[in-house]
Amino acid sequence: MSSTLPPSAPASPARPVLYRNGSVYSPADPFATALLVDGARVAWVGSEEAATSIQDSAMDVVDLDGRLLAPGFVDSHVHVAETGLALSTLDLAEAGSLAAVLDAVAAAARTGTGVLLGSGWDESVWPERRAPTAEELDRAAGGREVYLARVDVHSGVVSSALARRLGLTGVDGWLGDGRVENAAHDAVRAAALDFDARRRGELHHRALQHAASRGYVALAEASAEQVAPFEDLVHLVALANHGLGAAGPLPRVLPYRGELAASADAARAVAGRFDAALAALLGRPVERRESLIGLAGDLCVDGALGSRTAALRAPYADAPDTAGDRYLDPGAVAAHLAATTEAGLQGGFHVIGDAGMDAVLDGLDLAAARVGERALHAAGHRLEHAEMIDPQGVERLARHAVTVSVQPGFDAAWGGPGGLYEQRLGPARAAGMNPLASFYRAGVPVALGSDAPVVPLSPWATVKACLEHHDPDQRISARAAFLAHTRGAWRAARSPDPMQGQLAPGTPATFAVWDVQALMVQQAEGTGASWSTDPRARTPLLPALDGDLLPECRLTVLDGVELYRSAGF
Repeated sequence: MSSTLPPSAPASPARPVLYRNGSVYSPADPFATALLVDGARVAWVGSEEAATSIQDSAMDVVDLDGRLLAPGFVDSHVHVAETGLALSTLDLAEAGSLAAVLDAVAAAARTGTGVLLGSGWDESVWPERRAPTAEELDRAAGGREVYLARVDVHSGVVSSALARRLGLTGVDGWLGDGRVENAAHDAVRAAALDFDARRRGELHHRALQHAASRGYVALAEASAEQVAPFEDLVHLVALANHGLGAAGPLPRVLPYRGELAASADAARAVAGRFDAALAALLGRPVERRESLIGLAGDLCVDGALGSRTAALRAPYADAPDTAGDRYLDPGAVAAHLAATTEAGLQGGFHVIGDAGMDAVLDGLDLAAARVGERALHAAGHRLEHAEMIDPQGVERLARHAVTVSVQPGFDAAWGGPGGLYEQRLGPARAAGMNPLASFYRAGVPVALGSDAPVVPLSPWATVKACLEHHDPDQRISARAAFLAHTRGAWRAARSPDPMQGQLAPGTPATFAVWDVQALMVQQAEGTGASWSTDPRARTPLLPALDGDLLPECRLTVLDGVELYRSAGF
């Protein structure tokens, strides 16, 4: 992707802008209080005294009033349209019981028409520990069609009326009581979420604006056929990266499409299809830097633990009759990685369970034998989630130079005693989930994300989850997490600018401004120091995350252009 906004996007301010009287997170000067932006780039970083000497009438001045100015966040795994949908339909994330869900459905059914859509429910935190049935949804909704996506979006529940209309009986994944997974879930989503381009544009816009208000400057869209149509990704990129139909500037989208390729020609064909569709919208040819980054994201090797579709070596502790579902074998994994390597594209997969990871690791070995280890390394392949992997697997990932795009919010939501991981896997297997520190110790590149709408877009909550991992041995420092959520995420997406995600003279002027309670160098409790907390070490400071209040975003800037400014700032 380009390190500057395309010509069709809003231009950077004509006048330089001096941000001063705050704290600037910069490797160039860890005690900096001011930063000067000229166009799309940082022109200078320094002290308050120096800022006074360079300030003149030719520049605009922003008083930070003690706030933190730091590189903007990049979410490495997002579903933009689904995030917009979650923000605009029935939100069940806070429902604490089955009864609360049914009450919410009953209230929502009294307004509007058509299929009643909701998302975010998680039966693992309810006293009942089970999903709503079709019969219960029928009574609550008064016969109206209902589709409620589970929090992991790998399964859901539907009313009897919707199941009948779609003819789900006999479809793989129809469990007979209203629950849907696999092919049945895909059929429900295709029908219930069959939006026109205008509606999808509204969902995109809402989600992107919400992301900007949370300090995100870019989002990696993990598109796939079971997630959204191909055209959804094309229109999203046209809106976000080229301003087509946008009312104002938006965070950048880093586009991935999860389509399996058995040959380099097939991989190139997917990229070519994207280019042709985007060119038709823009009315001009598409440059290579504007095209797909890779055939990765939600190209699923398996499903999700919450829905019991992640592929396990041994059966689920709470469902001994199943070990989940594996959708791809090592041969298919190897063919895809070899094809994308030869096509000059990133390859990658969604993988969660340990049996799913075995297929990926074996496929990596086969691909290396086919295209050569050096070529495989250079391709920069990536895995999404990688929640369940043993130490030997971590070492194999490091050997193949594969990046992991992980979601620490999963551990915050489901790790620890009594959590979903323990329910599904039992204590022994649950203890090894999401081995963040193990990835770092082995030298596996790490990028952080949310998988929104699965986990809300909240970057400092993501950093905090790294500090408070349920396993003290897997905690990492705030600085390590922050770098993985900024610079590391740009690198995972193969940004051509090696300085992207940092603030120093000459780097992109891409940052966010935060209200903070206090600044410090914060280590994860119970771990050795990764970064010195002594001020003489000149380690840049980050917000203290040991309380309940998280930093609040006041301003988000991408390449010198404001994406978001809070009221009163």
